[in-house]
Amino acid sequence: MPKTLLITGATSGFGEATARRFAAEGHRVIITGRRKERLEALRKELEGLHGALGGHDRVHALHFDVRDHDATVRAIAALPAAWSSIDVLVNNAGLAAGLDPIQEGSLQDWERMLDTNVKGLLHVTRAVLPGMIARKAGHIINIGSTAGKEVYPKGNVYCASKHAVDALTKAMRQDLLPHGIKVTQIAPGLAETEFSVVRFHGDAERAKQVYQGLQPLRPEDIAELVHYVTTLPPHVCINDLVVTPTAQASSMVVQRIA
Repeated sequence: MPKTLLITGATSGFGEATARRFAAEGHRVIITGRRKERLEALRKELEGLHGALGGHDRVHALHFDVRDHDATVRAIAALPAAWSSIDVLVNNAGLAAGLDPIQEGSLQDWERMLDTNVKGLLHVTRAVLPGMIARKAGHIINIGSTAGKEVYPKGNVYCASKHAVDALTKAMRQDLLPHGIKVTQIAPGLAETEFSVVRFHGDAERAKQVYQGLQPLRPEDIAELVHYVTTLPPHVCINDLVVTPTAQASSMVVQRIA
């Protein structure tokens, strides 16, 4: 049975790979993001996948920034009736900005991380939940991080934001239990996406060093896990899934090949 998914941060990384994974199976995918050109390019690509499967009208794009509460609410409220019954919400939008000791951190970086990783997740979830509650069904998947399970030097505010995602996931699971809504967190470790380029404010050379000497996770690996947790029987819910490359045991314990 095809599902309707809403995926935040779908213009790159885990979100983009997840959109492709579900579109390839014929599911209805609502993609969202800040970067309009990328969003439109992905919409056309996914429509091509659906076309190959003989489907149509199965991709919908919403252009907004999850940090903007009013824009988020307007965009989701304006979904056509055929798209308004969201079965799966993938709260993927998130980022790290800066890698500095707390005494040297940038207030702008801190606000950007908290506004996206925590408040953005809340904005979208709050807008989608009424429909799930009314139908007594739904699945919320929050993309967390191993940084939400431990802290590391200079990770301070990013780690705090992902610890918040970890706590919110547990709290959502409890609050939504009477409504039959599943809540899952997937917490990746080192994964090669635009993550480090964004963290280092566009310094691609510095970003490359993060993944040198090991085989990191790929966006497709996380997309596959998102897909897997949605295929389980109605009585089965994976609450928390921590995944790292084989070469990574923790944020600070990584086996690299020189």
